[in-house]
Amino acid sequence: MKFVLEVDMGEGAVAGDAASELGRILRYWGGNVRHYELKPGDGSVIYDSDYGEVGQWHIVADAE
Repeated sequence: MKFVLEVDMGEGAVAGDAASELGRILRYWGGNVRHYELKPGDGSVIYDSDYGEVGQWHIVADAE
């Protein structure tokens, strides 16, 4: 399985302060993954500090 994190660096608060926003996103969503089974298909939308949608994370099965 793979954990995929995608964040649009040109949108919302991330565009204004990428280092701070990415750090906040990683801390928040890193703590939040415990609420998921972490199986293929699991995932969630990612929001910046202004509550704007800037990406997503998801679990995918390895391609064989």
